[in-house]
Parts: sequence; C-alpha cells; structure tokens
Amino acid sequence: MQPFSSLALTGALLNNLASLGYESMTPIQAESLPIILTGKDVIAQAKTGSGKTVAFGLALLNRLDPNIYTTQALVLCPTRELAEQVSQVLRQLARLIPNVKVLNLSGGLPMRAQTDSLKHGAHIIVGTPGRVFKMLENKTLNLKNLQRLVLDEADRMLDMGFYDAINDIISFCPIDRQTLLFSATYPAEIKKLAQQFLKDPKRIIVEEKALTLDIEQVFYALDNQKNKYALLKTLLLHHQPESTLIFCNTKEQTVQLAKMLAHDKFSAIALNGDMEQADRDVAVLRFKNKSCSILVATDVAARGLDIEALPAVINFDLAYECDVHTHRIGRTGRAGNKGLAISLTTQSDSERLTAIETALMQPLTWGEVSALDKSKQAVMLPTMQTLYLSAGKKDKIRPGDILGSLTKELGLSAESIGKIDVGPLYTYVAIQCKHATAALNHFNHGKLKGRKINARLLK
Repeated sequence: MQPFSSLALTGALLNNLASLGYESMTPIQAESLPIILTGKDVIAQAKTGSGKTVAFGLALLNRLDPNIYTTQALVLCPTRELAEQVSQVLRQLARLIPNVKVLNLSGGLPMRAQTDSLKHGAHIIVGTPGRVFKMLENKTLNLKNLQRLVLDEADRMLDMGFYDAINDIISFCPIDRQTLLFSATYPAEIKKLAQQFLKDPKRIIVEEKALTLDIEQVFYALDNQKNKYALLKTLLLHHQPESTLIFCNTKEQTVQLAKMLAHDKFSAIALNGDMEQADRDVAVLRFKNKSCSILVATDVAARGLDIEALPAVINFDLAYECDVHTHRIGRTGRAGNKGLAISLTTQSDSERLTAIETALMQPLTWGEVSALDKSKQAVMLPTMQTLYLSAGKKDKIRPGDILGSLTKELGLSAESIGKIDVGPLYTYVAIQCKHATAALNHFNHGKLKGRKINARLLK
C-alpha cells in the first residue's frame, strides 16, 4: 500500500490526512494522484466508494491560493446530494488551510442565499450543472480565473441530460485549465465528452476485483413479474435487514413499491428524480440516520448515496447494464461488513444475467424460495425517529447545543441520540424511538439557547 506521504502534497494536507487517519492510498488514489498533481488532464474510471473524491480533492487543494478570493476550481456533480457530500469532504480535507471557502451551488436551494455568498468570493465551487449555468448566465458567477475543472460521476450527468449544460458551462471556462473526468462507466457518450473537452488525457481504469468478496449475491427466478412483490416481502421478513436499498428501473415503480411496502407496515420511502429536492433530502437523511428501514430508489436518484454499513441491496428490477448492476451491489459489504445482494429476475432478463455471469467469471448463485422461512411475520421497524427543529446555523445552533439540551436538561443518554444534521434554517435529530415523544415535548415546551422553537417528528 502506497502512503500519502510519498506524494508532493503540502505539509498542511499531509498533517490533516494523518489527523483524519488516512495513511495508505486506495487504488484510484495511487493511480491517479501522481498524474493529476503534474497538471495533466485525466479520465479516471472507478466505482463509488473507491476514494475518488479524496483524490481530486487533494489535487484541487494542493495548488489552491487561499489569499486570492476568486473561483479557482469547479466540481460539477449530477445531484445535489452528491454535491453536498463532495463539499463536506473538501471542507474536511481543507481543515488545516486557513480561510478556504467551498460553496455548494445546487438546485433546490435558495438562489438568493447562494448569490449573496458568491459576493464574498469562493475558492472552490461544487454544484449541479443547471444551477451553475444559471449563475453564469446571470453573471453572478465568474470563472475567468478557473484553473481546474472536475466532472464527477460524468456518466450519470449525461444520463440525466446535462450534456448541453456542461458544454455551455465549459464555454465560460479558460481554455488553459486542467480537466479531470471521473466516471463509474465509460460508454460512447463519455468518450465523446472527453475528446471534446480534455487535452491529451491520461486514462486510468481501476477494477475493484475484490468488491464482491464480502457480498453474498443471490438470484431468484420467477415465472411472472407479478410475483415479485410477494417474494420481496418474504425475503425482507426472512433476512430482517436493519437497512435495505431496493432498486427499480423507473420512477413510477419506486413510488408504487414504496406505497405497497408501507401498506404492509414496512418503513419504506421512495427516492426518485421527480420528487421535490426538499423531499429527496429528507428521504436520504431518514434512511442514513436509520429512522427509515427501506429506501426504494432509481439508479440516478441513488447516485452519491454513500452509506458505510448497508446490510442489504435488492434489485427488484435487474439493471440494464452489467456495470450498473456491479455499482448497485457494491453499496453493501463495505468497510469490513458482510453484505447481501439479492436480484429478482424473470425470463426477460436472460441476456443481462449472462453478462453478469461472464463478468463474475463464475456461475450465479440461485436461491430457493422453499428455503426461506415463511413463518416470520414481524416486520423489522427502525430503531430511530427523526426530529425536526425550526432552528439552524442562522440561529447559531451547533450539534453540541442539541446534544447538551437532550442529555443535561432532559436526562437522555448520549447513546440514545443519533446523527444531528444542522442546516442553515433547521435541524434534524435522530433519536431512539422510545425517547422520541419525550424529546418532542421537551423542545416544544422549552427553549433552545434561550429561544422558543417548533419541533415535529417526521413520518
């Protein structure tokens, strides 16, 4: 394993990496960083969870001049969720570099607040193509001093129809720049994009061959599509996973399936591109903080959803492409945890199944429905609930204020409180179900930092 200390990184970055516990590079970092640090254009093909954000994040920060308040780097992402995740990683990497400003310009957030933030300058912009282009059109964003451009999850941006927006944004960028393209797959559209916008790029392909080693992958064959839901219920009751990500191929199917599961008392919520951004944010947050057990999603909507310990992934619909299938199941079995990946298939999936078997270089494992325990009827319900508070960063609220109020004033143990997400105007708190009502009453009938707030439990 190659250490980060072997790279020509600044002392501040190396010290911060050490403090964060980053010692050795992942394969994509070891392959790409030495080349990126020379200033060359790069096409890097690697799956989600491979460490690519840290790879390009270190490259952007290594040559950044924090004393110049102009936009020196731009990262384009397909979704707001991924843009926010990338922003958080960049801020974490920049902790020991004074005055570095990373700004997220994504749709679904108030444009006026973003415009006001831009007036004070930003070193790195992370955003979605639609919002970034709108800011350029309105002349509230200036890229004349841009030095590096990153196209993150480029294949999904093209799948979502952002080719023209990317083209328009690049027309505002200096010709003399470094461009980095990261993609999980390399279809013809990505090749066209690279030929048009990158200069003599170095292509790096990192095959995560060990990806499935901690994943038990099982396929079930059904005679009829209509029988899938009954089998899905049986599988959920048999395995009782604490959290399950279910993939469907259409937006309509995610809504229908989530409603059917909810009707049968499962804790399930849909995630797709037709939902309002605020609803998508809440769906992801509830799933991550374990106040919702099942997330039913499309591939595009789930892109950027990074959960370290996800017990199970179920393909209600088999993916159309082998690369997408591999990407889906790679979300479980991470960080030393055992994972379970189940695929429900019909005869129409035969060609796709052959492609998956060829990629695995071994026969598929087929499950027997008769071996499932059908006596289990108790639905696995979440252990947490999410509490909404009408106060956030604008009110000088910090996670410690929430934790202190619940432990010192209400008398709860710290173990009964989960993730605390403080936004600009509001806060979400994950709390054990048995203490949720007490916490709700505590905030509605008391004060937080001397002021009255409204609280409610998300359903």
